[in-house]
Amino acid sequence: MLTHVLVGDEGRTIELGWTEGKRTRFHAVWLRDNALDDKTRSAGNGQRLITILDIPAKTRIGAAAIKAGALEISFEPEGKTVSFPAQWLRANAYDRDETRQPGWTGDVIQRWTRATMQNAVPRASYPAALHGRGVLREWLSAVRTYGFAVMDGLPAESGALCKVSDLFGYIRETNYGRWFEVRAEVNPNNLAYTNLGLQAHTDNPYRDPVPTLQILSCIENTVEGGESSVVDGFAVAAALQTENPEGFRLLSSHAARFEYAGSSGVRLQAKRPMIELGPDGELICIRFNNRSLAPTVDVSFAEMGAYYAAYRRFAELIEDPSFEVTFKLEPGQAFIVDNTRVMHARKAFSGTGKRWLQGCYADKDGLLSTLAAIEHGFKEAAE
Repeated sequence: MLTHVLVGDEGRTIELGWTEGKRTRFHAVWLRDNALDDKTRSAGNGQRLITILDIPAKTRIGAAAIKAGALEISFEPEGKTVSFPAQWLRANAYDRDETRQPGWTGDVIQRWTRATMQNAVPRASYPAALHGRGVLREWLSAVRTYGFAVMDGLPAESGALCKVSDLFGYIRETNYGRWFEVRAEVNPNNLAYTNLGLQAHTDNPYRDPVPTLQILSCIENTVEGGESSVVDGFAVAAALQTENPEGFRLLSSHAARFEYAGSSGVRLQAKRPMIELGPDGELICIRFNNRSLAPTVDVSFAEMGAYYAAYRRFAELIEDPSFEVTFKLEPGQAFIVDNTRVMHARKAFSGTGKRWLQGCYADKDGLLSTLAAIEHGFKEAAE
């Protein structure tokens, strides 16, 4: 049971006392980011409705009190009051003594920005890739090198995205099915079909292992706007490392937690860093999805403030247009992204028309295996 609260550091932190004499501290920004109210979290699935950039950088605790066994906090400068159950605070406490081990890319990986890639988006024709091993080799190699590529010449029909995965491997079926609909209409009669933009993100960070490839295929697109965009997470991570080595260390050496429980019978959870490095320092994976981020409890109290500052800066860099490549999918076109590296997004759209895409997941090991086999075949033929 909570016995006392003490606001410190000019409202940046708060100390809680418990009946057994234990004390735990929290940062104001951490509490605000993890607020449980219906303006911050969806009542239907618990997904976060705000981004880190929606939270004022100078968030402070204006007032705090224990009411009916819960902690009630007023956040400034928003003037927002939120209640935190004592049990939830205890379960998600991160103020504890703990040591963590500190944690870039192979030569085949080429990082890119808008300046280098906007007018050089890798693409291939589906018929050409289907019948020409050389064309397929170049397209698969582009995915390996740049983390994304576009494919033209597909049938503008439901299920056509399977033809893309069949070129190199297999669809990875999930609780969303063999594939899923990404259908949106202007002024829809079903609110599930929205025309809102989507922040750049990687998909399904709450899975372990995460789906390593995602394919999105266009069947219909008659709206104004709605462009697809991609961001090279490795390039953004490199920029963060150059600008703020300590922030890079924090995001790569501490685990974030992700979760999804929006469907009956499904409770997915994963514990991985936003920037994952191998033991030798190789950059392995980017995980960035504010909607699925669970409370971060694997960072010490002493480093949580700096961790959140690094998280915010990472988000700002991801939103920087200089890292973004955009293109509009037409019917019969698809694009593939390396979901461990490249974040994808969608611009908002307006006017009249419809936008119907289908998406599916596949595994990068199949793509790399097929590419290696083709390259081996070409090598043998040349000898």
